[in-house]
Amino acid sequence: MSTVTNDILRKQLMDRRQKLEAASEETKEIPDIARLIDEVDSALERIDNGTYGLCQVCHEPIEAERLLADPLAQFCLDHLTVSQQRALEDDLQLASKIQKGLLPKQNVQFGSWKISYYYQPSGLVSGDYCDLLYSENRQLYFVLGDVSGKGVAASMLMAHLHAMFRTLVSFELPLGKIMERASRIFCESTLPTQYATLVIGKAQTTGEIEICNAGHLPFLVVNRDKVTQMGATGLPVGVFCDEQFPIHTVKLNPGQILFLYSDGLSETKDSKGMEYGTEKLLKLAGGFYKLTPDEIISACIKDLRDFHGSAEWDDDLTIMTIRRE
Repeated sequence: MSTVTNDILRKQLMDRRQKLEAASEETKEIPDIARLIDEVDSALERIDNGTYGLCQVCHEPIEAERLLADPLAQFCLDHLTVSQQRALEDDLQLASKIQKGLLPKQNVQFGSWKISYYYQPSGLVSGDYCDLLYSENRQLYFVLGDVSGKGVAASMLMAHLHAMFRTLVSFELPLGKIMERASRIFCESTLPTQYATLVIGKAQTTGEIEICNAGHLPFLVVNRDKVTQMGATGLPVGVFCDEQFPIHTVKLNPGQILFLYSDGLSETKDSKGMEYGTEKLLKLAGGFYKLTPDEIISACIKDLRDFHGSAEWDDDLTIMTIRRE
């Protein structure tokens, strides 16, 4: 591991040790605290001698997402005991249930806006972020994003984003300030290699939408006879702690549609290894104007499955459709 990453891990482990010591003084009769302190000390020792992140049995690297989820992990998946494997499976099932509970309601009608989405993890949990937020003054926010990495570690970062944006939106800050604060918090509380691309919008009753695309894939604006792509206007969230994010305004007339998606759509491959791609998506989107948001998603998923065939699904997939009624 790099020196920078080791320094960050060391700091996190030392912080954890101090908290455990404080808890130990208050609850001396709990034996698990002493065991956890020993595990932290062992992890610090492995960092010092250069063996951190290696399985204690086969000496091969431990899966990266497991280390991010549990910095104290000492064994790769192949060398977990039966009880450890069972505990891991239970944890994954619980994480999946919790993540599903974080998703917004389906088929939402908010004033003149109608929203539907589709959310499909590639495994039990997903690194895609999808949410609908409402401020106290009846403002509608929508977010769709993709966290770097996959699996459990990415799902933890997704939950982190969920909590951050829900908190920041409640302060009713300008959209640019929400993005700046979210990026700073994310940057300061994650590893240097972790970031998130996302599109966030704030919809007005007049049809105007303030929108920011932070390093994410282009979203589509669907008119009666035209489909327009609108690409990223800034870097992903968390790349730098002092980022600023340009905000643009899009106005939708009645019947017009916003279509957002993660790379699980555009980068889905067929059995020959060919990607679905944006050209095929744009052609399909030409017929979206006459459809409801729910019908658009159904048409898109059908087309994607026909293209995908029997190939293995290897990425998280999220789609969101917003229509002004």
